[in-house]
Amino acid sequence: MKTLGLILIIAGIAMIVIRGFSVTTQKKVVDLGPVEINKKENKWIGWPTYAGGIVAVVGVVLVLGARKK
Repeated sequence: MKTLGLILIIAGIAMIVIRGFSVTTQKKVVDLGPVEINKKENKWIGWPTYAGGIVAVVGVVLVLGARKK
């Protein structure tokens, strides 16, 4: 449980610092035999800042809980 707690603490801090990331997707608009028109779209995948805090707090609870045993 201590290892999982440390991983959650690191992930929580990373979620606070990095608030999300952008993904580029390619979508086919027109396909007329040999002629093909594609469109690139940027999508933002993000999470609220407090989610990182919650993950970090859960990690601290797991680390402290593992110490008591």
